[in-house]
Amino acid sequence: MNPCFVFGYQSIIIMLLKKISSGVFHPGIWVLLLAIHLSASAQIQVALSFDDPHTNQTLDLNWNQRNESILRILKKFELSSTLYVCGFRIDSESGDSLLKTWDLAGHELANHSYSHWYLNSKKISALAFVNDIKRSDSLINGYSAFVKRFRFPYLKEGNTEGKRDSVRDALNQTGYVNGHVSIDASDWYYDQQLRDTLSKNPNADVDLYKQAYLEHIWDRVQYYDSLASVVGYSKMKHVLLLHHNYINARFLGDLLTFLKQNGVQLISTKEAYLDSIYSQIPMILPTGESIIWQLAKQIPEHASTLRYPAEDGTYEKDILRKRINER
Repeated sequence: MNPCFVFGYQSIIIMLLKKISSGVFHPGIWVLLLAIHLSASAQIQVALSFDDPHTNQTLDLNWNQRNESILRILKKFELSSTLYVCGFRIDSESGDSLLKTWDLAGHELANHSYSHWYLNSKKISALAFVNDIKRSDSLINGYSAFVKRFRFPYLKEGNTEGKRDSVRDALNQTGYVNGHVSIDASDWYYDQQLRDTLSKNPNADVDLYKQAYLEHIWDRVQYYDSLASVVGYSKMKHVLLLHHNYINARFLGDLLTFLKQNGVQLISTKEAYLDSIYSQIPMILPTGESIIWQLAKQIPEHASTLRYPAEDGTYEKDILRKRINER
């Protein structure tokens, strides 16, 4: 086993033991330690999914260059992925061209709503949200790679029982399944920080951001894989949430190489979604986040150990600053 792979688990164990020794004790910590020990001996399987393709220019890359870069890396690693399409971002001739490249390359195209609304908002009704899903469906259901899988914007699935169940019923009635992720992350935050830096200084050292980004994703892979063991899915097939953005156009190849060096087996989303965990229906409120996070939230002894939201840029601000300053 790669030493970096083992070290990642050891760092988590040390952190948990420090909490215990400092008096921050919770019964769930012991279960998590056991889960980490069991997971460390198994190879982690991860599939890639990408949200929010768009046709805007991003710094030195236009949409076509950004898109070709991501597709080229997926082909190099012989990976089949799923692109979750937000309608308003691709509702144009250029958007159609972008989706056709994924269609022709054999990747899946799935629904991510038209307007990317935040379902938990008081301003958004279940009926309006469902109609927005249908609007996006009408844009993408003609592609041969289209699959009836829906991913909730922001991974928020409803903050009331009425909203949650109404949208779920509508999806079931139209033949859709939930496009869950098991590994959530904040690649969008690292992308934003990288672009902000380069817009101010095109000659900035991007390697600092690249390494910080690789470490962030690896940290999230380890965390959610450990949490999966807690909820009884120690050998599950993961789906990682990424975005069709600048940082992945620049560093996706480095990320996949880094993951493989740390013992990760890369698989297709078609294979990953066959795992039974993705058919689970959590009943928590508010509903959403990673499917693993939701299942853990249903277990009383673990619920209080989980942060909410599970992932956010505010968690990464100090971490990124520290990683950059240390290099």
